[in-house]
Amino acid sequence: MLESFAEILREYPTLALFLTIGLGFLIGKIRIGNFSLGSVTSVLLVGVVIGQLNIPMSGPIKMVFFMMFLFSIGYSVGPDFFRSLRGGGLKQALFALVMGSMCFGVTWLISYFMGYSKGETIGLFSGSQTCSALLGVGTEALGRLGLPKETLDRELNIIPVCYAVTYIFGTLGTVIILGNIAPRLLGGIEKVKAATLELEKKLNSGDHSKDPAYVNAMERVYYRAYRVDSDFFNLPKTVRETERYLRQRGLEVYIDRLSHNDEIKAPRHDDLIYAGDEVVVCGRSEFMVQATGYIGQELADPQILSYPLDRVGVLVKKDDFIGTRISDLRKKKYMHGVVIRDAYRNGAPLDINLDTSFEKGDKLTVVGRPVQVRKATSNIGPEDRPSVQSDLMFVGLAIFIGGLFGTMSIYIGSIPVSFGTSGGALIAGLVFGWLRSKRPTYGHIPQGALWLMNNLGLNVFIAVVGIEAAPSFVAGIKAVGPMLFVAGAIGTMIPIFFGLWLGHKVFKFNPAITLGCCAGTRTCTAALGAAQNAIGSTVPAIGYAVTYAVSNILLVIWGLVTVLTV
Repeated sequence: MLESFAEILREYPTLALFLTIGLGFLIGKIRIGNFSLGSVTSVLLVGVVIGQLNIPMSGPIKMVFFMMFLFSIGYSVGPDFFRSLRGGGLKQALFALVMGSMCFGVTWLISYFMGYSKGETIGLFSGSQTCSALLGVGTEALGRLGLPKETLDRELNIIPVCYAVTYIFGTLGTVIILGNIAPRLLGGIEKVKAATLELEKKLNSGDHSKDPAYVNAMERVYYRAYRVDSDFFNLPKTVRETERYLRQRGLEVYIDRLSHNDEIKAPRHDDLIYAGDEVVVCGRSEFMVQATGYIGQELADPQILSYPLDRVGVLVKKDDFIGTRISDLRKKKYMHGVVIRDAYRNGAPLDINLDTSFEKGDKLTVVGRPVQVRKATSNIGPEDRPSVQSDLMFVGLAIFIGGLFGTMSIYIGSIPVSFGTSGGALIAGLVFGWLRSKRPTYGHIPQGALWLMNNLGLNVFIAVVGIEAAPSFVAGIKAVGPMLFVAGAIGTMIPIFFGLWLGHKVFKFNPAITLGCCAGTRTCTAALGAAQNAIGSTVPAIGYAVTYAVSNILLVIWGLVTVLTV
């Protein structure tokens, strides 16, 4: 029965892949007290178990989903990443430099005391530090040492075996430490979450707005219905006169709908308002709280209040709008009936009052009837209209361009160094996410689609890694002995714990940034996903991006130095 089931999975490996993901997420939800493995760790473990059935995983599926994942996290944090370069970017690069040196030192010492050969050292370094790029570069470096053919063949054959033995804990250990143990070492999971939330507020990257169950109790824009019965309307007044009267009393509001003799319409400036009519008044909440005393009794009339409104983002671009105070903007025809709900400059919220003016690149959210919003945005700048559709042209071309860039190598001496297609996808996400924030007319990816790219992309990659590595892991243990696994575990853990101390005590990073920096210097994207899941935030990706790029180069260089000096 079991063999028949195994044959089905071997014949249809995609079924094994979905089984791994499904069981991994199921196990990842199980909590024992405050502890849970999380989806990433669980998927990897399930993949290792299912992989014992020798299931073939050929084709580019692993890298397709991996690049999708890397692009999605880059896209999510791109604007914040480039802002952070002006502050903590150089510190993060220095952190990666120190951590790379620690990885080299630990690996060199382990190899020296254990008496490992050059091939075993390459496998140990690349696996324990999850630096897969060193496999190819290290193999090439061995070939240039002029070793006898028999010796060279033996060293080349042992590299993938040692890599498989040490890579399992290199990935799994990093995931468990950064996803479960590290938040506790940094002050406790609740303290880390609170510190992350504070940073999110500064960066304007909190996740509450992405939660469909989240509703803000504070509405910034109100649309309310009133029955006109104040003394001001003893004689009929035009809409223009009414709005001027209200503004003179400090209420920056508009008359948006009028019901007279059971006829409901969007009023013109010269339409008359009679006592007993119903009107809809719109404006920001700070003005609307006083409206009742000047107009009349508030109503809950679904007939007059049931009409469509647009709420769209818009990027400030037009010269006529730039530098103009809100008090003067109110006099422009295209802004009549349109309320500025909120505004952001360089990711930070602006305090909106009558003296507020806007600069090129500010982001606004405007609310009003569709026809009025279109008039306003045509005089402000390009719209960022909400949509459920993803711009797949943007996604495909961005990942292609990033991957193409990643294939290009630069030579440090005779050593070829490149970001690789995966690193290129991350860089593409960062750059195109930033460009999207500057020009929101293209590149829209809804939050639901971004979540799927992030989580499915990472976990498909991890599932394939587990399934592929499982057979060689067991064979490798038999070939080189269990002590290599122990050596790899030590080589994995010491740099991580050192990095947590370094980021927390020396560099004094925010805990979320420390987690991201440690994952980045390990070039372990799975650990980034685990850290993000643990604290419920994508902020660690800000620390991951710089350190990942620097470490991709440094670990290869340090690995080659290790080969030459062992």
